[in-house]
Amino acid sequence: MAKQELNIDASILISELKKASHEMGRINDAIREIAVRTNLLSLNSAIEAARAGEAGRGFSVVADEIKKLATSSLTSTKESTKIIENIQSKANEVMAVRTADVAYDTIDKIDRNLFERNCDAQAWAGFDKVKNCFLSTDPKRFAIANALLKKLVDIYEVYHDLYVLDTAGTIVAAGVRQELIGQDMGDKDWFIEAKRANSISVSDLYYSTVENLHTVAYTCPIRGDEGQLLGYFSTRFNWNYIYDIIDTARIGQNGDVFIINKDGYVIACRSRKGILRDRLGHLEAAQRAMSGETYGYVLEKDYHGSLKIYGYAHTRGYNAYRGKNWSAIIIETL
Repeated sequence: MAKQELNIDASILISELKKASHEMGRINDAIREIAVRTNLLSLNSAIEAARAGEAGRGFSVVADEIKKLATSSLTSTKESTKIIENIQSKANEVMAVRTADVAYDTIDKIDRNLFERNCDAQAWAGFDKVKNCFLSTDPKRFAIANALLKKLVDIYEVYHDLYVLDTAGTIVAAGVRQELIGQDMGDKDWFIEAKRANSISVSDLYYSTVENLHTVAYTCPIRGDEGQLLGYFSTRFNWNYIYDIIDTARIGQNGDVFIINKDGYVIACRSRKGILRDRLGHLEAAQRAMSGETYGYVLEKDYHGSLKIYGYAHTRGYNAYRGKNWSAIIIETL
């Protein structure tokens, strides 16, 4: 028998728990109201018994017992109210911790994915067919490199394109858009940063006017056997693959996931809207994450009075990939 996938929305379960506790609170309020009225009735009964004198003595005993019952009921409702409030508070805390866990898991998965992309660029920069673009005099060397890059794009699927550039930033080989061969990229931020770093360099998410899409560039020096700089190998990561992680995050139906860069700008979210335009820097959770706090949550009420949980986690990087100071923000409404 095949194992069925267990798909439990914890936020719904927590919401049902809170509804149940609210119902308990409503019943508790009703009991309190009865106790208050009973206490008032016992007081009135005691007054009437006193007026009746000896004839009302038996009724006075009954009135006294009613008062004791009312007092006991009021005490019990106060205790149960504290218990119900504690249940609601703990339910919120459980949900908040879970939300922070989802944020942590999300940014960790992104780090691991981008670490692999980091390794790809470094490995491919060392391929002989790539280095031969600069070491060989074979007139077919660029065509051979183009074919290799195209094959890598087809196999790995997570790249829009792969480029080989000379030390000045001119594209000499490309996997997909070979019409770009000969174009100068020397003034691009990602290339300037790669030259400055003199090692593997990873751009932040940016909108490429060359590819006309959002992407992340991994650029690595190509070196000869003696360590001399020959050129640069640069990849264009398909950012859509990050949404495989975003869309499968275990959040509630009313929840949302945001990945923000070091400046607080949204670089990924479920709606795919506002990328590099919307900013979450005003949120306390975002501020904590941007300051470097690894993990946590914030409980706040919105302008409608609804309680919201903001779980957050800051990138830790993975192995040799140090991350880009990005953070995950998970928002859940209780």
